[in-house]
Amino acid sequence: MKKVITYGTYDLLHQGHINLLRRAKELGDYLIVGVTNDSFDRERGKLNVRNNVLERVEAVRATGYADKIIIEDYVGQKIDDIQKYNVDVFAIGSDWRGRFDYLEEFCQVVYLPRTEGISSTMLREKSQKNVRIGILGCGRVAKRFPSEAGFVNGVEIVAAYDIERHRVADYSEEFPDVVAYDGLEAFYDAIDAVYVATPHLNHYGNIKEALLARKHVLCETPMVLKGGEAKELFKLAEDNGLVLMEANKTAHCPAFNHLMVIIKSGSIGEVVDIEASLSQLLDKNGREFNPVQAGGSMFEEGSYPLLPIIKLMGTEYLSLDFYSRMEDGIDVYTHGIFHYPKATCSFKVGLGVKTEGDLVVSGTKGYAYVPAPWWKTDYFELRYEDQNENKKYFYKWDGYGLRYEIQEFISCIINGRYSSARLRRKESICMAQVMEQFAERKNFVTI
Repeated sequence: MKKVITYGTYDLLHQGHINLLRRAKELGDYLIVGVTNDSFDRERGKLNVRNNVLERVEAVRATGYADKIIIEDYVGQKIDDIQKYNVDVFAIGSDWRGRFDYLEEFCQVVYLPRTEGISSTMLREKSQKNVRIGILGCGRVAKRFPSEAGFVNGVEIVAAYDIERHRVADYSEEFPDVVAYDGLEAFYDAIDAVYVATPHLNHYGNIKEALLARKHVLCETPMVLKGGEAKELFKLAEDNGLVLMEANKTAHCPAFNHLMVIIKSGSIGEVVDIEASLSQLLDKNGREFNPVQAGGSMFEEGSYPLLPIIKLMGTEYLSLDFYSRMEDGIDVYTHGIFHYPKATCSFKVGLGVKTEGDLVVSGTKGYAYVPAPWWKTDYFELRYEDQNENKKYFYKWDGYGLRYEIQEFISCIINGRYSSARLRRKESICMAQVMEQFAERKNFVTI
């Protein structure tokens, strides 16, 4: 049997894709099709926002040409797949001519002619109206947003507003395509969606105002600090046909999502313990040390170590205890301990205390280890009693990481999805409830 393998994103599957699959199939007896997992066209440097990987797999299957469909997860997988499946021919479109000649060491490489006059890029440009985003709050984090958005299809940064006039003026000067607005009414009239990057205590009011103005909202983490507020805002968004999403960049990182899938598949057995840490030593004159502005380790950093715990163990924990070191009204260090029915989980956050900053997920068969800084996941290991079974996974973390959350936000808007599997609404609500418990000092001990 002569086996052929080919790869692609297959976003907005069109006749050109079908022709390539047919031509690849004609080269042998058995066709394996690799569908790129993260919709990332590395050569164009753009993140697509139309079809998710499951939709693209089903579209390829519907053509009837693929005998087997696999997911392309990592750099270097093509060589592994060719050897794993005893492939005879690697086939790819002629626009990649010469790029895969290195695979000739393992099999025959064939560059197939492309269908002229049609491509996914052309279809996106014809069918997709760009989502116009406005920046609300022009501080440090917001300055990273335009450059990151430039890597995502279907998004345009057009407006900015800040209550401090000099900030928005400086922002517009730094990003000439972004118009500075003096008032919120004109600001909202110019946009379809808003990125909220204001201080924590302003988030609730900013989000509600934007939703009432019928704008989609991407809000920096922590989205809000009360569970009831989170529930109210998500309901308001859905009632008005709008997307509300929390901008937790780790939640949308490809490597972190792969890690979650691997662990949930049972690769380390039943999870019985999670340890996650994050710390920084910052200038104590900053906003992060101001109790009036919801400063402190928990509010500033807590959303990140809470993420793997809630993603893996769920929102139904039995108890949560906090142990904090307080200085001048804020926690410079907090250690939280969750008790679940069959597991314990702990997290550490610090602004005035330094800790390792890694992530360890312990299971009945092995454990997952992500070195510091784990929240910027680009590498992780699965470790077992028999070290010969250990596995290492390598990924690339691009830029500031915001492009992944922007991609998912725009994808939700275009495809009419109110919730993202990467960070579900109930998970954001649970995080807000944890923040609320901390603010109320319930099960709280000063150390």
